[in-house]
Amino acid sequence: MADLRHGGNVWEGGDPSRWLDFSANLRPEGAPEWVMRTMRAALDDTRYYPDRTLAAARRGLAAYLDVPERCVLPTAGGAAAIDAVLARGRGAVHVFPVTFGEYAERAAAHGRETRIWQGTCARGDTVVLCNPNNPTGRGLSREAALEMHRQAAGMGGELIVDEAFIEFCPECSVCRRVAPGLTVVGSLTKTLCIPGVRLGYVCAEPEVVEALERRALPWPMNALAVAVAAELPRHKSEIASDAALNRKRRALLARLLEKLGAEALPSQSNFLLVNFHRDMTQAAAQLRERHILVRTCASFGLGPEYWRVAVKTQEENLLLCQTLEEIFNAR
Repeated sequence: MADLRHGGNVWEGGDPSRWLDFSANLRPEGAPEWVMRTMRAALDDTRYYPDRTLAAARRGLAAYLDVPERCVLPTAGGAAAIDAVLARGRGAVHVFPVTFGEYAERAAAHGRETRIWQGTCARGDTVVLCNPNNPTGRGLSREAALEMHRQAAGMGGELIVDEAFIEFCPECSVCRRVAPGLTVVGSLTKTLCIPGVRLGYVCAEPEVVEALERRALPWPMNALAVAVAAELPRHKSEIASDAALNRKRRALLARLLEKLGAEALPSQSNFLLVNFHRDMTQAAAQLRERHILVRTCASFGLGPEYWRVAVKTQEENLLLCQTLEEIFNAR
């Protein structure tokens, strides 16, 4: 079976379209038409080296996030942003389990120890908060996140907030509050369904952004991602409408799963952490035989009774639950 540290493992067999993928938390309809139109128009630019200053992408992201341009560094996806900020320090990296495993992976790659956050850290340490959290979907309030920054900064540490899913609970964002010791990383991959294009960012104090730029490889973002980033400010209302639709679909999916005896934990994102209260290993394999992918949660440190399930269209959500009901009834 493909590596399940991430979802979206749809290349087995060479044709990704054959899968109904609930393992990756992406916009269910695919990329919006404005994104596709923008990328098609940008294809002519792929014959040139991209602008190494990323000026257009920086302007677009800054306007979209409502932060100064000097506080934004565009990156090739959220993973690149996480790697860049964790490469800066040498102290321990503190995380809040259960959470995204890439923080520990990138910390280890840079020779940094990972610890569980216990409310204290040493000077030079980094605390990483995923908000809303992956895989639980829980959002921490802006005030609580800022209080966490005050705690870490008071001990000489820094706080990194990963806002990869913040479009689904923008009221939790601290992007506009970056300060010494507070850095935000984010991604438009999930919201715009462009994981193959890679569009992320770092928001930080200008001095931090400048330091990250000095360490970055040349041409860190391709022409298609630059073009999409530049267009973001014109499409904020459409992105917000997608988030509102997701809330309705998420509530319905939770109800459908609960009718099957599962417990869908409260979420503020485009996925649900679901406790089926039974070993779901065989059920996941049976779904896979029917070309339906789900995200098991062993890599998060959770047992086989847990799945993380992406919120898709109403028809797709219903199909998943109907198929699960058939599997349960056949036992």
